[in-house]
Amino acid sequence: MQMICLDLEGVLFPEIWIEFSKRTGITELSRTTRDEPDYDKLMNFRIGLLAQHGLKLADIQDVIAGMGPMAGAKDFLDDLRSRYQVIILSDTFYEFAQPLMKQLGWPTLMCHKLEVDADGFVRRHVLRQPDQKRHAVNALRGLNFQVIAAGDSYNDTGMLGAAHAGFFIHPPEAIVKQFPQFPVTRNYADLKSAIDTAALRLRGG
Repeated sequence: MQMICLDLEGVLFPEIWIEFSKRTGITELSRTTRDEPDYDKLMNFRIGLLAQHGLKLADIQDVIAGMGPMAGAKDFLDDLRSRYQVIILSDTFYEFAQPLMKQLGWPTLMCHKLEVDADGFVRRHVLRQPDQKRHAVNALRGLNFQVIAAGDSYNDTGMLGAAHAGFFIHPPEAIVKQFPQFPVTRNYADLKSAIDTAALRLRGG
C-alpha cells in the first residue's frame, strides 16, 4: 500500500501569513518556514505581533475565508486521490484550515491547534507533536505503507527524508542548496510525474 503525504501552504494553498501580512500591512508577518526553520520561534514571533497590533483569530479567519487554492491544485489533488491514499501534513492550525479543506473536497488533514482566550486573542500555539510531519511518515512506514512526500520548505525536510521518496515543489533556491538530496519539481505536472515514477519503482515495476 502506498500513501502520499503533502504539505498544504506553499504547495496547495498560498501562505496564509503572507496574505495576512498584505492585508494588514505588517510586513514582519510575511516571515514563513521558508525564512525561519525554527517553527516554535516563528510562531512565538507571530503571536507577539498579533498581540502588539491588537489582532484576533477572527481577523486571520476573515482573510482565510477569501483565499482559494493555487491554480491547478484542486485538479492535482483530485487526481492523486483517485489513485492513491493522500494525507495533508501541515504546520497550520485546525482553527485556520476548515474553509481551505472544504475547497479541496475535505482531504484528511493532520495539523496543530491554537489556544485562544475569551476575547478571541491567540495566546499560544499547541503542537500536535514536535516534528510531527516526520513522525507521521515514520508511523505510516511502521504500518507497512510505502510513503511518498512533497513539500516546499524547511519544515518539510524531516518528512521528505523519512519517506521512501521525497520531493520539493517550487522551493526557494536557498533551501534547494541546503538540501540537494531532494529532487526539485517546479509545477504540478512535474510533481505528478515524479510521484508516479517513484510509486512504480517502489512497487518493483
